[in-house]
Amino acid sequence: MNPVLEVKNLKKYFSTSKGVVRAVNDVSFSIAPGETLGLVGESGSGKSTVAYTVMGLYQPSGGHILFQGQDIAISHQKRKRVLKKELQIVFQDPGSSLNPRQTIEKILTLPLRLHTMDDNKNIKKIAEKVQNILSLVELPVEYMEKYPRSLGGGEKQMVAIARALATNPSLIVLDEPTSALDVSIQAKIIHKLIEIQQEKNLGYLFITHDLSLMRNIAHRVAIMYLGRIVEMAPAQQFFETPYHPYTRMLISSIPVVSSEEEKLKPGKIPSIGEIPSPVNLPPGCVFHPRCTNRLPICDKEEPKDFEIKTGHWVKCHLWSSNNN
Repeated sequence: MNPVLEVKNLKKYFSTSKGVVRAVNDVSFSIAPGETLGLVGESGSGKSTVAYTVMGLYQPSGGHILFQGQDIAISHQKRKRVLKKELQIVFQDPGSSLNPRQTIEKILTLPLRLHTMDDNKNIKKIAEKVQNILSLVELPVEYMEKYPRSLGGGEKQMVAIARALATNPSLIVLDEPTSALDVSIQAKIIHKLIEIQQEKNLGYLFITHDLSLMRNIAHRVAIMYLGRIVEMAPAQQFFETPYHPYTRMLISSIPVVSSEEEKLKPGKIPSIGEIPSPVNLPPGCVFHPRCTNRLPICDKEEPKDFEIKTGHWVKCHLWSSNNN
């Protein structure tokens, strides 16, 4: 099956008064139709920059972004309307991404008029389409007349998801869509996203700092650290046998509620040191100053991607062919 999105050696650098920030540095991944790739990392890892560059909000500094086989590594303004229809994003804070002066009906009508309705003056037809979209995310028809300010956080995010779905896209970028919501609302939204994905065969790029979420929604998981993907694997394999020291440190810190879950975690791995400045990256492996398993080569040479198992890649000297 051909991927709906393929990112190859993506780079995004920012010039600052203190130097160049390599926010995204040689990142590659793909997403198939109906698949969710979870892109996980701490604040400053570059995961949201990947999302915004894929969406065209940032111009890439290098690399390729192939959407349905077409290279779209250009700005959002230069992208064709049909591409904007097929590739949608849901932001972290729906309160700031929804126009507070428009009703839900108007918010959902705009993408319909722009992208999907041949007869965009047919008021009755548009209203029926809006009702269908609201039904898809399980919001009452009466919400058409409401304003965002009268909705709860979870309801606002459902409207944001509905707006993304209005154009009938092939892929949705989800930029921490549940991070500002309580656990019960998170679960409802995740369940609905999975249900919609299965119904429409959508691809998802799910950006998050919450690794525990990935157990429930992701088919594959990629871990970012200082602009690089350091490990990527099928979700079940990822949690059962993590290899990169940074990944093991993250998984060992996930809170669990039962002794059975605790047994599945790697032994407690202490987090030492601080994340280096992205303007002044350490030589060699960027994680080596915080790694308790570092080798002499780690501060001299950047590791290459090494496939330990089929589909399970790790960027670490501990597992490279020269050190096995």
